[in-house]
Amino acid sequence: MEIRYVCSDEERRTDAVLSAVAQRAAALGIALAGTVQPVDPDAPPEKCNIVLALLPDGERRNVSFDLAPGMTGCRLDPDALEAAVMAVHDRLPGAQGLVVNKFGKQEAVGRGLVGAIGEACARGLPVLVGVSPQWREAFLAFAGGAAEPLPADEDQVLAWLQAACLRRVA
Repeated sequence: MEIRYVCSDEERRTDAVLSAVAQRAAALGIALAGTVQPVDPDAPPEKCNIVLALLPDGERRNVSFDLAPGMTGCRLDPDALEAAVMAVHDRLPGAQGLVVNKFGKQEAVGRGLVGAIGEACARGLPVLVGVSPQWREAFLAFAGGAAEPLPADEDQVLAWLQAACLRRVA
């Protein structure tokens, strides 16, 4: 079981790295399942507007509620997230690896993409997870000592992913 995680204190850095790695991996012919949260420099800086791209094809899914202007609070739509999670499960059989954009509140309580991570591990797939600093301890507890950090660097993350996929095939 190979689980690696990327955790950066820099806002949206982990999202940018995982999105770029998924795109580069696809260009190299590596079939991934999972989710990334693309960073769109032209999008308004709304902190909780959550749009996921499902791998391998990049299908976009908005998993957030539309809140009225000025309203605060979490915008995550758990039903929309669950639909995205089911799509990820459906794509795992053809995948060489799993990418999870974020281990967050849902995963910390056993929901979200936790099942996909477990299934990928059971299949022997390499797993790459984005983790925000506030959820790092919860993720490490979940992973039970099996996860190792990677720097928030596209080249190093892609190199690990390529090597992990090759080891799996060998």
